[in-house]
Amino acid sequence: MVEKKPWSGRFEAPTDRRVEDFTASLAFDRRLARYDIEGSIAWARGLQKAGVLTPEETEKIVRGLEEVGREIEREGVPDDPSFEDIHMYVERRLIERIGTLGGKLHTGRSRNDQVALDLRLYLRAEIGALRRLLHGVQEALLTLAEAHPEAILPGYTHLQRAQPILFAHHCLAYVEMFERDAARLTDCLGRVDVLPLGSGALAGTTFAVDREYLAHLLNFPAVSRNSLDAVADRDFALEFLAAAAVTMVHVSRLAEEITLWASSEFGFVELPDAFATGSSMMPQKKNPDVAELARGKAGRVVGDLVALLVALKGLPLAYNRDMQEDKERVFDAADTLAATLAVLAPLLTGMQVRTDRMRAAAEEGLLDATDLADYLVAKGLPFRQAHEVVGQIAKRCLAEKKRIAELPLEALRAFSPYFGEDVHSFLRLEACVDRRLSPGGTARARVREALAEARARLRAARKGA
Repeated sequence: MVEKKPWSGRFEAPTDRRVEDFTASLAFDRRLARYDIEGSIAWARGLQKAGVLTPEETEKIVRGLEEVGREIEREGVPDDPSFEDIHMYVERRLIERIGTLGGKLHTGRSRNDQVALDLRLYLRAEIGALRRLLHGVQEALLTLAEAHPEAILPGYTHLQRAQPILFAHHCLAYVEMFERDAARLTDCLGRVDVLPLGSGALAGTTFAVDREYLAHLLNFPAVSRNSLDAVADRDFALEFLAAAAVTMVHVSRLAEEITLWASSEFGFVELPDAFATGSSMMPQKKNPDVAELARGKAGRVVGDLVALLVALKGLPLAYNRDMQEDKERVFDAADTLAATLAVLAPLLTGMQVRTDRMRAAAEEGLLDATDLADYLVAKGLPFRQAHEVVGQIAKRCLAEKKRIAELPLEALRAFSPYFGEDVHSFLRLEACVDRRLSPGGTARARVREALAEARARLRAARKGA
């Protein structure tokens, strides 16, 4: 016997199996089961308050829903496209348990406001979990920075050695990025945390359901103001995907640097064995696969954002079935970001920092050239002339394969009489770093302050999470 659809009253022929397979979302939206039951329990209590259900009916429905929830936890949800989606599956199991009374639960409610609610409840939980994972990555970066407060490495522009900076300063740059990412998720939560339930299919409901009461039951601080917008809105999902995509871009940039730093050419870090892989052919290889996959997965999350943007861009109000595409995109982005952050933190924690290789690289490549020009400016030479002089000195050093600090005072004075006895002490790496005392600079004093401030902000964020 073919199971009748709950909407089959105006149809004569059953749904073609190929259509069921094509349109069903149960295979992926089953993860919304707990949220669907949570929302359904609230709706039952709302119907009781509106006089649609008696207290006895409400309690029987609530107990039935709780039993369905426990059954799903134990046994899962069958992969049967005839159920269409998790909402229909929960409703059918409820009716099978408590009889026709279960059919009253959908009074005044549409799957349109139901799925909008479920997705918001899901994202609310995911955002909290992702923020905690971001805090874990920030913790790992701060620990790395605090363990090597004096380490100096080259700072790069255009992937060319530019100026010496503290390794801790470099770590703090990513702490800042991930702090903005956590803030974006928090800001997104403000738009997620709006109750759509009670909007019906598109026009609201004729039953006197107290939506403020529903919001209280489900811990929503706000109620949607327009029923059309409430069922058609997926801005909150787009915002989440945008925040996830930006976070993954930051992860990718860090992963790229880890991959470079772990190479023989850089040798700035040694990856922990537990977070690296080998080659099936070349026994000497230690590959940064975790970092590379983190970098690669960024494109996947960016793709999730683009896919939903394209799906929504031409939709008239209100609900359209195209919007079923939202969940796979949101689920994939949340899963990918969570898995990547979860593995990134221990990778960073276990990474061995080779400060000797960093310092050796910072001492090469004429990274003190800007400081030498600043020295001449401090002696009274206009910067453009100082820039020209140091450019000529750099040309000579490159030709002779020497560092600027290796040139004797007489050689420097051949380029400008402004050079004095103090020039070589001026070019010490620590001196070059410590002169960057501007707020946000790489001077050791500034970085110590920045580390302490970042620690305090992270403690406060974790406390408020």
